[in-house]
Parts: sequence; structure tokens; C-alpha cells
Amino acid sequence: MLRVIIRFLGLLLLAAAFAALVIDGTKSIASDTLIVTPLAQIAEQLAPAKFPLLQGAIESRLGHFAWKPVATTLLALPGWLIAGAFGGLLFAATRRRVVKVGYSSR
Repeated sequence: MLRVIIRFLGLLLLAAAFAALVIDGTKSIASDTLIVTPLAQIAEQLAPAKFPLLQGAIESRLGHFAWKPVATTLLALPGWLIAGAFGGLLFAATRRRVVKVGYSSR
């Protein structure tokens, strides 16, 4: 049951990544320049009151070294890339193993 839930969450993340990629592509075509929406901008639009608290929460739980090199780099990447990567990881982690027919492990 847990595998189904995690796989569904991965599928939702992959769908969100595809939608974000289409939105960025549409904006790029309309403006004749490459437009890539970073994850920080998406997170700030989704939760404007909580986004400023993100730096303090990461630094207090993981330390100062986790904010500057790690979190700022991840937040600068395109939103579709991060959502697609996490969705793909969840989807791949819950796939069933292929049973080898006629194989004996004795």
C-alpha cells in the first residue's frame, strides 16, 4: 500500500514537472528568449509567508553550511528539473523487480 502511495506521489511530481516545463516553454516562445523559472520563485509564489522563514529553518536544523552552498544552489535550479528529479527517483524506487524465469540461485 505504501508503494502505491509513493508511486502516485512520484507520478504527481512528474506531472507537475512536465506542466512547469510547458509553462516555461510557452513563456520562452512568447518572449523570444529563454525563460527558466527557478525553484525559489515557484516556492515564493506558493507560500509567500513561509518562504522567508526557510533560511532560518534550514540553518537551525542542518547548520549554516547547508544553506549557502546546498540550498541556494537547489533553489536556483529550474523548478521542473527538481520536481522531475524527485518524481523520477520516487517512481524508480518503487518499481517492482523483474523475476528471472528459470533461474536457480542454489
